[in-house]
Amino acid sequence: MSDASTHLEVAGRPVRISRPDKVFFSARGETKLDLIEYYLAVGEGMLRGVRERPCALKRYPDGAEGSFFFQKRVPAGAPEWLQTAEVTFPSGRSADELCPVDLAHVVWAVNLGCLDFNPHPVRRGDLSHPDELRIDLDPQPGVRFSSVREVALCVREVLEEHGLVGYPKTSGSRGMHVYVRIAPHWEFPQVRHAALALAREVERRMPRKATSAWWKKERGRRVFVDFNQNAKDRTIASVYSVRANPEARVSCPLRWDEVADVEPEELTLATVPRRYKKLGDVWGEMDARAFALDSLLELFERQKAAGLGEAPFPPHFEKQKDEPLRAPPREGALRAKPALAARAKRQPRGSKSR
Repeated sequence: MSDASTHLEVAGRPVRISRPDKVFFSARGETKLDLIEYYLAVGEGMLRGVRERPCALKRYPDGAEGSFFFQKRVPAGAPEWLQTAEVTFPSGRSADELCPVDLAHVVWAVNLGCLDFNPHPVRRGDLSHPDELRIDLDPQPGVRFSSVREVALCVREVLEEHGLVGYPKTSGSRGMHVYVRIAPHWEFPQVRHAALALAREVERRMPRKATSAWWKKERGRRVFVDFNQNAKDRTIASVYSVRANPEARVSCPLRWDEVADVEPEELTLATVPRRYKKLGDVWGEMDARAFALDSLLELFERQKAAGLGEAPFPPHFEKQKDEPLRAPPREGALRAKPALAARAKRQPRGSKSR
């Protein structure tokens, strides 16, 4: 492999590419330059997911099958034109993170070994109020992808009943994501409560397929609807991101009529540019309307009145108000715990869960 470098002009800016022929994905031998050309091919769709959003750098210096590390702060020596946004974390610390405004920023990050992009659900103009509700469907070990599809379609049903339009995508790994464009009127705790309410409602409708249980011991062989991805400082791989696996699978946007039959392994760095050229950006209408969370927040209050109060936060958060004991339940308690739907019916005014 050559140690040579090359320069590209992207969005009117010069970007140096070191070792462009370095192999990043082993299944077909795709290189750093192949990854750059992919992002240029899906450019406008890719920018829809990251434009003006702070992004942590997730760097794979040895390619998709090597080790990686997160770098929140833009490194010294970045070009003068590179734009950033200062993000404050639950720890109280802050960092100037990459804030892409054009594809030159994307290509610059790929040169550092960034395969996928992990934006916050906020834009730099208002870092306290998310403009995306993110539903992350995480299949537990042994769960078939067919179950993920079914849960995604149930998510769509619940969203529509609450006056919301969701946009689905593959995760590029084993799961799926559904995003809703929301008006930036609610703070992170409220957006998280809306996601929690939705997760519990999906679980109520399909208790054998879906779960909102935070503790892994409680999830069983079901699809976890991860409401905590809406907590502050949590990020998800952006739309059109290429994920770190040998096949270079893509977190690819879908139309709802594709969800029932989608096969994630067919959506890769090699195939998605042709799809994009044929279909365009299937999330192209996403920014046309921003939705309200009032209905889901009302559902959360009804669930709370029925005894389904706060749920645990991620471990790096400080203890939150009304949060239950942040420890996995005992084995005996797991066996005794009734199904969520039955519990809600029996205890409309019951005590909070433990």
